[in-house]
Amino acid sequence: MLKVLQESRGEWAVLRVSGELDLVTSPLVRQHVHDAVAEGRRDLVLDLTEVLFCDSSGVGVLIAARRLMHSCAGRLRLILPARGAVDGSHVNRVLAALGVRRLFACYPDLEAATDAAARPLSA
Repeated sequence: MLKVLQESRGEWAVLRVSGELDLVTSPLVRQHVHDAVAEGRRDLVLDLTEVLFCDSSGVGVLIAARRLMHSCAGRLRLILPARGAVDGSHVNRVLAALGVRRLFACYPDLEAATDAAARPLSA
């Protein structure tokens, strides 16, 4: 089961995703991203801290979200636990294994992700 909760943090729309991000559930995340853009949001944070599983469908949604945000001159930031799977999410490891981790601006927590001066984690 996947849950997506939306909140605002200044100019940032924050989508907190929890559960398993797979073929069945990834369309829900895609819809939330599209809804945020349709509402005029151009700065989006996907908090993936509570994602317990992510397959290639989930990665595809992340790449599509990146493409969408770039196409509308927006920004996309991901929150990934600093220690990857040790902290309850293996999204960081999946992105790295597929060679796409470098495509994303990743941050350790919400405070860093919504701070204009914060630097992304290195790939």
